[in-house]
Amino acid sequence: MHGGLQIQQKTKAEENLSYRIIKALKRDKYLFLLFLPIFIWYAIFLYVPMGGIVVAFKDFKPGAGVYGGEWVGLKWFKQFFNSAYAFRLIRNTFLISLYSLIYGFPVPIIFAICITEIRQPRLRKSIQTVSYLPHFISTVVVVGMIKQFLSLETGLVNNLLEKIGIEPMNFLMKTSWFRTIYVSSGIWQSFGFSSIIYIAAIIGIDPSLYESARMDGITKFKEVWYITIPMIAPTIIILFILQLGNIMSVGFEKVFLLYNDGILETADVIST
Repeated sequence: MHGGLQIQQKTKAEENLSYRIIKALKRDKYLFLLFLPIFIWYAIFLYVPMGGIVVAFKDFKPGAGVYGGEWVGLKWFKQFFNSAYAFRLIRNTFLISLYSLIYGFPVPIIFAICITEIRQPRLRKSIQTVSYLPHFISTVVVVGMIKQFLSLETGLVNNLLEKIGIEPMNFLMKTSWFRTIYVSSGIWQSFGFSSIIYIAAIIGIDPSLYESARMDGITKFKEVWYITIPMIAPTIIILFILQLGNIMSVGFEKVFLLYNDGILETADVIST
């Protein structure tokens, strides 16, 4: 008797859930239609390729296909973790990602706050446009620029150091400078484009909050601290969580183009 009642309640709950889903689809059909291209893109380019992960557990042979080859289980993982460079690779990957997060994450927020405080529309748009441009420069070009600026003989940085009495140094051959170069160039390349979402969030804040604060004689710093930052806090938290998901993801191209045998101790990462 009791078991039959539970089955009936479960059936009713399932029917209610199906009804709510159908009702939501009918009510928000245009929103779901707008979401459909994004869903298709993620499914094709991110979820379907995940089937290729099986290669990590097989003795892959060219021509045999992704699912060909002998199943070897955790052989390659054991080989990696038992290698002499496993700790170095994991350490470098983690530290570069961590430094990029610590130093790179606040910059777009600060820039967005500063840019929204500029009252001249032309000046504001000009600065925004200039800040977006590095995002569209290819990694190869960015690395070429870094090498030109930091060149020991003709680099702009070493020329300036020489003029102020500091001995020039080969930055690209020093292990202690690689992470600084990688992180700072990454911040320069991405901070403008990353600030777009923060600028949009700041523009969406109710102006009456600022007007009330000004009537009470609040300073500009307190205005930002007590109004702007709390109002965009949900956006900051969401983007921070999303970036935490990539804490062990360091791209191949930039590291590979920048590093050399002299700085492998700090430059070699899992992807290279």
